[in-house]
Amino acid sequence: MRQFLSKYFKGDSIIWILILLLAIISAISVYSSSGTLAYRYKDGNTTYYILRHVVFLLIGFGVIIMVHNIHYKYFSRLSLLLLPLSVVLLVLTIFSGNSLNEASRWITVPVIGLSFQPSEMAKIALIMYIARILSVKQKDDEPTRDAFRPIMIAIGIVCGLIFTEDFSTAVLIAGIGMAMMLIGRVPVTYLLYTVGAGVVVVALIVLLAMQFPDVKAFHRVDTWISRVETFGENDNADMDKAFQANQAKIAISTGGLFGKGPGNSIQRDFLPHPYSDFIYAMIVEEGGLFFGIIVLLFYLIMLYRAGVIVRKCRTTFPAFLVIGLMLAFTLQALAHMAVSVNLMPVTGQTLPMVSMGGTSILFTSIALGMVLSVSRYAVVEDAEEVEQGKKDVSEIEDNE
Repeated sequence: MRQFLSKYFKGDSIIWILILLLAIISAISVYSSSGTLAYRYKDGNTTYYILRHVVFLLIGFGVIIMVHNIHYKYFSRLSLLLLPLSVVLLVLTIFSGNSLNEASRWITVPVIGLSFQPSEMAKIALIMYIARILSVKQKDDEPTRDAFRPIMIAIGIVCGLIFTEDFSTAVLIAGIGMAMMLIGRVPVTYLLYTVGAGVVVVALIVLLAMQFPDVKAFHRVDTWISRVETFGENDNADMDKAFQANQAKIAISTGGLFGKGPGNSIQRDFLPHPYSDFIYAMIVEEGGLFFGIIVLLFYLIMLYRAGVIVRKCRTTFPAFLVIGLMLAFTLQALAHMAVSVNLMPVTGQTLPMVSMGGTSILFTSIALGMVLSVSRYAVVEDAEEVEQGKKDVSEIEDNE
């Protein structure tokens, strides 16, 4: 068994274990939260959604295995193809995408009829591109000024195409890009001016939307404002507007320290999308605060292991790639959890590798496969250098 695992599952073993644990939590939580929905809409077949979800999880594992066998150096070149392709798909989504909750975020692949969110693909492609540019533009003992313009153009295009339909995802992507540039030694003043300009642009868009409410590009602005106002009013908010947040708070408060047990959730019948947007609230209701903290720690440990991998990287591209991908993975998880415990306005961000959703699982698996690719080949390259006498063994042990 050990030989089999070492043959097909290479790279950071702790990340592999955490992926498996998150998948198990996902299967249990999705089954518990989707059973009633399946009973109502699938002729009493309560296993419909969980079976579909397990298939996606298995496909996701296959994708991770496939991607982690590809050397990370190819991801740098691939970004030059994927980023323009993502932009094209985002444009197509705006004009001919499928709508969900009054937002056009999905596009259907002709012939096979598969629907997916181009924003998920764009997020990964942009991170790959930023890692490439930061790597290429690095200079010894100098700020990376030359990287700022091409990166900001890419971020501006991608986020500009996303934000009208999915504001939270656009903000998340922009934040990841800023963090990567900060780590990549882009001058802080550049980033501060950019953040300031971004705030001004958003404020102008809100003002324009209030003046011209019939313009299609502004049709989601009222939703943004309503969610922020509802969050600010907290307990004084209108019950209908605060319905999602209130049901999540009830789920968490009634879960107590150790929860009601798997399958015993009450709020799953009241929470909107308990299998995706609010799955963490349902996890805490059934598993309690104790288990909720454990799930949180899983994501933080993943981020820590990313830091371990970065320390092993001998070149800058794989280091920036791992930083960007794991920041996206962890920040999305933290945003989802913050919404569930009412620390943020409702955003609609899913819990990576746990929430039900084929697109989310597929692209999260691609990202994790890339991280494991870096982990795998960084270790191999270190071992080769030790054999050649180029690196002392103690130096590698210090990086574990």
